[in-house]
Amino acid sequence: MVGDAHRDAGKSLRAAQNEAGVPPGIWKGRGLAAVDLQPGHAVTERQAELLLGEGRHPDADRIERELQAQGRSPAYARRATVLGRPIEHNRSPKTDRAKQRVPWLGLHWTFRPAPTAHIAWALGDDETRQALELCQDIARDKTLAWLEEAVAQIRWKGGGKHRARIKDGLIVAVFRHYESRAAESRPLLHDHVLISIRARRPDSKGTWGNLSAGPFLANIVAADTLYTLHFMEEVSARLGWAWEPREVTPGRRPVMEIAGIDQRLIGWQSTRRQQIEDALPILAAKYEKRHGHAPGERATYAIGCQAADRTRPPKRTELLSLTELRERWRASAIQTYDADVVDQLAQRARAAAAAVRARVRPAVDTELAAADVVAVVYVMRGAFKHHHLLAEARRYLSYVLRGRPHQPGLDEQIVQAVVDNYTRPAGRRMMTADLHALYPRETEDQAVLRPLTRKRSASPYERARLAADALRVRVQAVRRAERLGFRARPSTVAVPAAARSRPRPIHSSPKAGRAPEEGTDIDTVEQTRRTLAEAALARVQEGARERALTYGPYPRPAPAARPLSRPEHPGTQHAPGRASGGIA
Repeated sequence: MVGDAHRDAGKSLRAAQNEAGVPPGIWKGRGLAAVDLQPGHAVTERQAELLLGEGRHPDADRIERELQAQGRSPAYARRATVLGRPIEHNRSPKTDRAKQRVPWLGLHWTFRPAPTAHIAWALGDDETRQALELCQDIARDKTLAWLEEAVAQIRWKGGGKHRARIKDGLIVAVFRHYESRAAESRPLLHDHVLISIRARRPDSKGTWGNLSAGPFLANIVAADTLYTLHFMEEVSARLGWAWEPREVTPGRRPVMEIAGIDQRLIGWQSTRRQQIEDALPILAAKYEKRHGHAPGERATYAIGCQAADRTRPPKRTELLSLTELRERWRASAIQTYDADVVDQLAQRARAAAAAVRARVRPAVDTELAAADVVAVVYVMRGAFKHHHLLAEARRYLSYVLRGRPHQPGLDEQIVQAVVDNYTRPAGRRMMTADLHALYPRETEDQAVLRPLTRKRSASPYERARLAADALRVRVQAVRRAERLGFRARPSTVAVPAAARSRPRPIHSSPKAGRAPEEGTDIDTVEQTRRTLAEAALARVQEGARERALTYGPYPRPAPAARPLSRPEHPGTQHAPGRASGGIA
């Protein structure tokens, strides 16, 4: 609530927030009406203490005074202000499980845009800063609304084993911070969101209960990709900028950044990341010396968290407002690089956006999107759930559209197409890719994705991208075969012109005594595409010959007479079946 700053005893919350340079928190969520709160109102210290610290009504003091004035006992008045089960029950030694003795009353999420957005927010003019803050507000609120409608579930009946949708909505406290924990203060526009665990059940009485944490934890990545998608759309609509992928770690997923902003400014802004990366080799060496082997995936993640904790410096102690912080950031960026890099930031972003829009068509093909999503998720996970597909579908939309608005529900349509056409059950609440559905007639090609799952010399994402390219080539080859065979297609949609950035070729050396592992690189994908296209054309020609031998040749219609009123244009030839505009 005070930006992790030091707060002296007896100092008011608002005074501490002014000294820390952070604005007061605000209430959000559709569940505020149930506790007599208004969206956008400031979060007071007593309200946060009662709701987020004790699980009680935010105005419990007034309710207790009114009940005691009516002759009720203090114990009854206190129990009447508790939302759901009192926390004293969890602290009792009679609790069934020991871990319930420490009650949890909320979820803490952080909403943070891409690094280039921090840079533009910190170094741009006031109009740009206000526009980016508005984009942050809209993207965050839309994501919270999706959590309320599609994710939030409450415990109900049977000892809390059953789940049900909440009645009203969530009760959320939002706190905005402006800077990171780097040794030298760096811009970092982000929101800390505290979601109260208390919510009302969908019964006639509107009883209070506890949210189920499982759905929230399972949908963290899906919520993150939705927030990024909405933020990109708002920035493009309000500032006219576009987005492009940037590879942070070789072989890993790229991140979407604002096009045209100098990449050197990212290194200037993310000094905290460099501090963590410098501490990782030392901690990894200690782990290897202690255990006798290199750390695995889980151990690497734990070492990263340990490095972040050990290198976490205290926040600044001097009192600076946001205006003073932006002046300091601007002077630091100019001193590090050049005034032209900072002053021309918005103009270069607009020029780069025009180039991106001229190169990339903002159109989505649902069939190609479904093939891309199922290939990536299958290679990286094997078995997956609905929220894995939803997160990947939103990543696909953010890459293809580059900030252009998408049709509401398009991500769910892509996921539904994957579930209906390309998956099969794989255990309890799990599914996997159905290779027979992906390759219904070409049984010899059903193993195209299998070598990619076993090629350990490449990163999972590189193998996933190669699998997606191979599957997309097959879908396009089938479409060409249908067009050559004059088969009716259900619908025609525009396909993005710019292909996804191609991964680097994979070079692997076979081990001694073992057969070389089958590789799938760009050349192999192209050869597969040509082979499928030739095979499809051969099948179509063979079918045409069989129809000609059975039914005879198709009668050709007589040429239509040209209208006399239409003048002839010498030297102008029109290709049959082609129009002079639009999309073919």
